Amino acid sequence: MRRGFEGLAGLVTSALARAPLSGDVYVFFNRRLDRLKLLVRDHTGFWIYYKRLEHGTFQLPPQLADQPSLDVPGEGLMMIIECIELASVKRRVRYHHLAPADSP
Repeated sequence: MRRGFEGLAGLVTSALARAPLSGDVYVFFNRRLDRLKLLVRDHTGFWIYYKRLEHGTFQLPPQLADQPSLDVPGEGLMMIIECIELASVKRRVRYHHLAPADSP
């Protein structure tokens, strides 16, 4: 957890083969899973958000054990940051408006 802006951006480029300038949020955890850093880029530069838990650990998605990176939707990231147990979350059915098909 000692890396700064350049170190984390370099890790995104080298280890994940992704572009740190893409606007995606990159999350890094320490081994004990009690600290995390978020690397975010906006139109003016990079931001690093750092969170250290006083008690307990963050819960990672089970798919992360098999691979070094995982795409997580925004609400999933917020649940991880807020230490919500991911297995106990039940999502309700939501209405999805279907766009009309384009007619020729």
